[in-house]
Amino acid sequence: MAEEPPRPAPPGGGDDVEELMKMLGVDPAKAGTPPPPPAPAASAPASPPPAAGEEIHRMMKDLQAAGKLPAPPSEAKRPEFESFAPSQGKTEASIDLLRDVSLHAKVELGRTRMLVQDILKLSPGSVVELDRLTGDPLDVYVNDRLVARGEVLVINENFAIRITEVVAPGRAGEK
Repeated sequence: MAEEPPRPAPPGGGDDVEELMKMLGVDPAKAGTPPPPPAPAASAPASPPPAAGEEIHRMMKDLQAAGKLPAPPSEAKRPEFESFAPSQGKTEASIDLLRDVSLHAKVELGRTRMLVQDILKLSPGSVVELDRLTGDPLDVYVNDRLVARGEVLVINENFAIRITEVVAPGRAGEK
């Protein structure tokens, strides 16, 4: 095994640490000794003696008086918020904003279920039976949401619907 060459001494002779410790007032001989081992932990943490709390309060007051600690915060105040109650004043203005919104409306005459083979047999003149009877109300959907029911009318040779019931918002999702 080859011996390692000796390492060069750090610049300044290697006594820099000792000199710094002496300047700070620390004895280099005592600084090199390891700290004493910690005491074994007790099963329950020991509570400070009652006088310790008083001592801490006294020290805090002394530091505050010397101006080294900020004063304790003053009593906190509850923030005051503006009322957000709904206003009845400008309903027309907000409705005007919606007048140009495009919605998809449809009237459903009825429904049926068919097999693919039956759909493939459809031709001009075929009859498809629906689940509604003559005189049953038709469903009016807006954006695929049931909003009303009504009856069929013919006006100037065009079909129309007379609304007989507006569906309550809770039932609007029903089909």
